[in-house]
Amino acid sequence: MKVGILVNDFGSINVDAELVVDVEDGMVTLANGCVCCQIRDDLVDSVAALIDRDDPVEYVLLEASGVADPAGIYMTFLDSAYRDHIALDSVTCVVDADQVLNDDDPELVNLKLRQIGFADLVILNKVDLAGVDGSAAVKRWIDSSFTRVRLVPAINCDVPLDILLGVGRFDASGVPPGARGDHAALFSTQSYTGRDPLSRRSLERMIKRQLPGEIYRCKGFVHLADDPSRRYVLQVVGRRLTLHADRAWGNDEPRTRIVAIAHRSMIEPRQLTDLFESCTDVGAVPAVGARLPSPP
Repeated sequence: MKVGILVNDFGSINVDAELVVDVEDGMVTLANGCVCCQIRDDLVDSVAALIDRDDPVEYVLLEASGVADPAGIYMTFLDSAYRDHIALDSVTCVVDADQVLNDDDPELVNLKLRQIGFADLVILNKVDLAGVDGSAAVKRWIDSSFTRVRLVPAINCDVPLDILLGVGRFDASGVPPGARGDHAALFSTQSYTGRDPLSRRSLERMIKRQLPGEIYRCKGFVHLADDPSRRYVLQVVGRRLTLHADRAWGNDEPRTRIVAIAHRSMIEPRQLTDLFESCTDVGAVPAVGARLPSPP
């Protein structure tokens, strides 16, 4: 993919930008300010510059400074003026498991909690340095303020891109069951396939309220009872859910195919199947080509 990178450092020298290697000319950096407030206009201009390139990018990654309040950044990307040009995909917060509890200044603690609270995914990094007890203490601290946080343990932030990015370019049929790549020690995948159409309302409710927090990512194709003639693409990144129409099924058999990525010890195939089958709209199985009204 063609990915545009925005790197922000809170200072006159953008150190992080100089640490990024193998990037083409034209990389835009945001220095001497924080994107949540002082240079918000620069953020908008920088994103616009990436979109308006002769060779436009397909995805934008913004690394904010460690002192950024995510609310301002969040609202920038949700502004209606940019809705037709770019969509907020996910917000990821990296937590230093070895250091995050070392400072008890109330303002800093509040900022840390805001950064975690706005995130769809939280990467608990440096778990090797924090150890089992230290990592557990950080998790208890986070759980005392939030529920159902998608907390991903990591060393050197080594997390599969499949978990972090909901780019919508995924064919679930091409992914074999079981773990993949170099991340087999920490992560595993399970798949669900079903022919009965699913209720959109039930599916969205299940994902938001029942999907275990240890499942970091779900993606694939959905056969909806609400619109059975078209294939829908499901993307779940942490706590963020998108479900949009893709194309007509045509000659393909309408069926739901989902892959879930989770912590290796926290996912059971039967559990995943039960969750999705609970969304089955068995009482409303229309012929392909019929159109049901959307639920109120």
